Amino acid sequence: MRRLISAELVSEHNESKIEGLREEYDALGALLSSRGIDIESVTSQAKEFAVAVPSWGTGTGGTRFARFPGEGEPGNIFEKLEDAAVINQLVTCTPKVSPHFPWDSVEDMKEVRNHADDLGLLFDAVNSNTFQDQPDQKLSYKFGSLSHVDPGVRAQAVEHNLECIEQGKILGSTSITLWVADGSNFPGQSHFQRQLERYLESTKIIYEALPDDWQLFLEHKMFEPAFYSTVVQDWGTSVLCAMELGDRARSLVDLGHHAPNVNIEMIVSRLIQFKKLAGFHFNDSKYGDDDLDSGSINPFQLFLVFNELVDAEQLQRDGFDPAYMLDQSHNVTDPAESLMSSANEVLRAYVKALLIDRKALSHFQEGNDALMANQCLKSAYEVDVTPILKMARYQKEGAIEPITCFRSSMYRANVARTRAQPKVGGGGIV
Repeated sequence: MRRLISAELVSEHNESKIEGLREEYDALGALLSSRGIDIESVTSQAKEFAVAVPSWGTGTGGTRFARFPGEGEPGNIFEKLEDAAVINQLVTCTPKVSPHFPWDSVEDMKEVRNHADDLGLLFDAVNSNTFQDQPDQKLSYKFGSLSHVDPGVRAQAVEHNLECIEQGKILGSTSITLWVADGSNFPGQSHFQRQLERYLESTKIIYEALPDDWQLFLEHKMFEPAFYSTVVQDWGTSVLCAMELGDRARSLVDLGHHAPNVNIEMIVSRLIQFKKLAGFHFNDSKYGDDDLDSGSINPFQLFLVFNELVDAEQLQRDGFDPAYMLDQSHNVTDPAESLMSSANEVLRAYVKALLIDRKALSHFQEGNDALMANQCLKSAYEVDVTPILKMARYQKEGAIEPITCFRSSMYRANVARTRAQPKVGGGGIV
């Protein structure tokens, strides 16, 4: 595996911090031991956890008003993979990249696969794009794609998804995520039922074209860019469509794609129960679908989501094998730093959920002891598991403090010398 930041620099960074970390780790180990928890076992599980990085997340995001690109940001899939490799080298829990087509399309996808192999990266779900018109596109998606009233537009959107599957096969992916911007902006603009019927008709063609070992992830979104109605607007419609399509179609949960104050952790539980949880796009939000860094606004909610996930993991629920991925828009930060921070926060929520005394929790639940059941969760949530996260990275030859190490490497300034100058101005995302 080729390292883009020298192992010597990472080692020097770690050597200045390891003694203090060992003291913190031993102190936390003693605390956990008093609760009957083996810190080494938890650290081992932390080392196995993985969350994918989105290729588009390595570049600067933007709003519909403006985009402010950063120095040295990636301009193509090869540079995006290099940034993703640096992130994984330092945080050690992001070994996969989720590509987006046609943003990441090249003439020879084998070159992309070889470049990823060289960097020690694998590929997660591929993503299709039928929410933008491309320069060489014959028909427009202005009024929809897979649910469009024009069968020609629907056929074009289906064909694009089939092409994404073919590219994904070359990369070694085993799933495709389907999100459409289809909907309406005015009451009466669309017939709700006929629109969904057209979506299902199109999606069935994509589902039937899946290789035997592939899955179809259906992603919902409450609003935007269709502001009156969206075809797949919530988890209910998403899971109904997945049930209609077949066993290999599942519902994907993006933490920002819900109405305010929705109980997302209960949705997760329901999807697990009926074997329809595809996985997650992790981010955070304050007002709506804000795509903020994971854990930056409501870390307790993230912990509650992982409470459900760890419960299913430990009980070995049938069909439970979720795909984890970050999906964020980094508008004012270095994208690599935000992705490292988010990966760390997702891992933090997972580790905290491992500390829950599930026997005690079940006892309080069965005894209708509401207060003590809540305290049982809080007891795990309030533990500072930072030493476990740092030790897991250290033992995997990552950086004890990834962002500090990244900055000291001068990686961003170094790649800025050879990468094309980013385009300034305009709105939208990468």
